[in-house]
Amino acid sequence: MIFFRSARGRVMLALACLLLVGPAPSLAAGAFAIGKCGAYGQAYDYTAEDAARAAALKQCKGDCTTVTMKRACAALSIDMTNPCGAYGYAVKPRISNSLNQATRKCYEFGGRECVVRARACDAKG
Repeated sequence: MIFFRSARGRVMLALACLLLVGPAPSLAAGAFAIGKCGAYGQAYDYTAEDAARAAALKQCKGDCTTVTMKRACAALSIDMTNPCGAYGYAVKPRISNSLNQATRKCYEFGGRECVVRARACDAKG
């Protein structure tokens, strides 16, 4: 067993270990899948956007489209008076902005009682 008495020796050992192991994968990819009548799927903290997109689509029922988020937050808002009608979604750096924008879009598309159905943040979003 090797003991390092100096701080410099311990730092050198730590750096050597990092070089051998390598950095941890960055978990900063996410996706929302959005379908008809309030259907959705979500995935976050994936290493790749393709994997996040596939996981979100797997959860969504029917014909769904995806939006991706990378170190951001996403929200989906639907009209509760007609879940098959108006909806809105947004991807923004902060959760509060994505919630507000998704709800605003739902009203812009004709919603009467728009509420947030789903929300998620990925990594540092």
